[in-house]
Amino acid sequence: MASKTDFMENKCIDSLWRGQAYTPTTAYFALFTAASTETGTGTEVTGGSYARVAVTCSLANFAGTQGAGTTTASTGTSGTTSNNVAITFPAPTANWGVVTHWAVFDAASGGNMTYYGALTASKTINNGDSAPSFPAGSFTMQEDN
Repeated sequence: MASKTDFMENKCIDSLWRGQAYTPTTAYFALFTAASTETGTGTEVTGGSYARVAVTCSLANFAGTQGAGTTTASTGTSGTTSNNVAITFPAPTANWGVVTHWAVFDAASGGNMTYYGALTASKTINNGDSAPSFPAGSFTMQEDN
């Protein structure tokens, strides 16, 4: 289950009700070894070739609410989107530790955390492991429904 950060809640209010534009063009996916929170804290993986993964925000890259793999504007009732493309991190060149959470940011480094959540299952990622990846359709985010 995805949760919005305070930052994202404020952007949604300002965009929907206060006439302030907020149009992210890229989502930057991150991995964490300690829980993220609504205030945007947590412990992001560092070192060993780790880097956030950029995915352009588009109908092609994220499914509509009518189902996985769709590439048209949302018309469904699920309140859920998923990745239409694989989200693949670099292969680790050092131990990253036990990855327990994920987050989405609006920048490749620093920036503002917009969404966060726990992985379905924690994963220990060590030097020499295969590049961690969310295959197409496996990363889902749901708005309140």
